Amino acid sequence: MATIYNGIPWYDQNGDTVNAHGACILKENEKYYLFGEYKTNGKNKYIGFSCYSSENLTNWYFEGLALPPQKDGLLGGERIGERVKVVKSKKTGKYVMLMHTDSLDYNDPCIGVAISDTIAGEYSFVGPLLYNGEPVKKWDMGTFVDDDGETYLLTHEGYIYRLSEDCTEAVELMSSEFAPGGESPAMFKKDGVYYIMFSNKTSWERNDNYYFTAESLYGPWEKRGLFCPVGSLTHNSQCSFVFWEDKTKSPIYIGDRWSFPRQGSSATLVILPIKVANGEISIPEYMERWSLETEEQESFETVNPINFKSNVKGDSFEIEFSGSKVYLFGTSDNNGGYARVEILSDKGESIHTSVIDFYSLVESSALKYASPSLEKNDYILRITVMGEAGEWFKKDGTRFGSDDVYVSVSAYAVK
Repeated sequence: MATIYNGIPWYDQNGDTVNAHGACILKENEKYYLFGEYKTNGKNKYIGFSCYSSENLTNWYFEGLALPPQKDGLLGGERIGERVKVVKSKKTGKYVMLMHTDSLDYNDPCIGVAISDTIAGEYSFVGPLLYNGEPVKKWDMGTFVDDDGETYLLTHEGYIYRLSEDCTEAVELMSSEFAPGGESPAMFKKDGVYYIMFSNKTSWERNDNYYFTAESLYGPWEKRGLFCPVGSLTHNSQCSFVFWEDKTKSPIYIGDRWSFPRQGSSATLVILPIKVANGEISIPEYMERWSLETEEQESFETVNPINFKSNVKGDSFEIEFSGSKVYLFGTSDNNGGYARVEILSDKGESIHTSVIDFYSLVESSALKYASPSLEKNDYILRITVMGEAGEWFKKDGTRFGSDDVYVSVSAYAVK
């Protein structure tokens, strides 16, 4: 039974961190394809859109950059590329990638289009998405494919465009401005009702996301409120996409946990099943690890308590263990910082290193790290306080991020 881990780094076949944010998932030939923003630590600029594949949403294979940086144009030079979404044209059978392109200061938004004959790419960048002959000058965006195969572009503030059969042009504006202040839209349909989620505008900080419903994409759209417990900040995530799981016939939520400036190493994803009942949706509980087969939380047989909390740069502790996988539990809060987590051989040779973020605006005690699968052997786990914390600023100078650099670890488990 495959296990989905939430809010912690995942690893690919090379042991590298899965780097795919603002993500979407497509399923084809019994395989899942994850597309997302390929980030670096530090500067926020376009590096490429990544593609990973998996047969179980647990073991990921890096297919490569589905769309690398361009020599010039909307994704060339010092530009932004975000919110990548991939759909399949029912007319041409080609795969169409849509994304938000922009300048580094976010003053030149435009929806871009790229095309590929194969799902993993490489995709060829076409140019801007046009509506009535003009580029669609929007930023946060998503996509939705209806039961009849019609494909739609969703954007911030509540705009919905129907796309052409080849998905390379917007041909009709279905709804507009029904969600002022909303961003990062994600949509699904069940029993004739459309559900669309939005995040509030709080930069990379998390907030309580909300949703609307309608029986037609033309509206009227009714604001229904939150779909996660109030104050949970959407289980410390921001909505990005919803995909359908064939096994359970249920919608699955994908959300981001941003970690600026360490987006490349420490930003993570949250995947949770959505409950739909009587025209309402909810994700009532956060599950740190669960399986598609049961859609229920999985527990650990044995958890070993420890007590480490420090904000002193260089402070560290070590755990000797024997097994093929090790897990760390801890607390993230508004005083949390970054920790370097290392797996060493019993001779002290470095085998694997990760950087884990212990910051969250709302306190959360949960799984913080699961190592890549290892050969069963004797190892040392070392956790070190880096003395760094997440910090970022809006254009108006508003600061977001941690108030300190604490690393707080409460337990570990071994497989």
